[in-house]
Amino acid sequence: MARVILYAIALSLATAAAHAHAGVGAGVGIDHGFSHPLGGIDHVLAMVAVGLLAARLGGRALWLVSLAFVSMMAAGGALAMAGMHMPFVEIGIALSVVAFGATVALGFPLPIAAAMALVGAFAVLHGHAHGAEMPEAMSGLAYGVGFVLATAALQAAGVALGLAIGRLGEARGARLFRACGSVVGVVGITIFAGAL
Repeated sequence: MARVILYAIALSLATAAAHAHAGVGAGVGIDHGFSHPLGGIDHVLAMVAVGLLAARLGGRALWLVSLAFVSMMAAGGALAMAGMHMPFVEIGIALSVVAFGATVALGFPLPIAAAMALVGAFAVLHGHAHGAEMPEAMSGLAYGVGFVLATAALQAAGVALGLAIGRLGEARGARLFRACGSVVGVVGITIFAGAL
């Protein structure tokens, strides 16, 4: 598990280095889209928390919950790129960090469908924020591919962390999940207060 986390960190660093050498074309859009979710603590915490939630639920949730977030985020991004306005996006994103943190911390035994609905509803807002901030001269497809890849990498890091926590045993794992979720939730409350 430690190796998976190190690979995810290395991938993030390699992408940042590649960004410095980007010129023109689709690579710039992918690079810019990839870096966008990494530039906001709200997006990073939400996406890692989705991975933690998926790992905590286990089984098919490992990929279904993550897939629900990524697909609905892409839909939200497409809506924004098409010019559709959504109110209270930043407040909704802040609430997502609180909700995901609380869900992980409290260990709610959510059915997979409920977890997919929860993350999917908030993912539309995250995607809308990414899409709305796309530079006008950039390819929407390339930019979208970039932020989808970054999201998948962050969620994979959350899943890897969650699986590693799960191997610590029932009691220690539960305490560490509570601690991780609590940190995410408290930061989310701070972000929410700033968004008001």
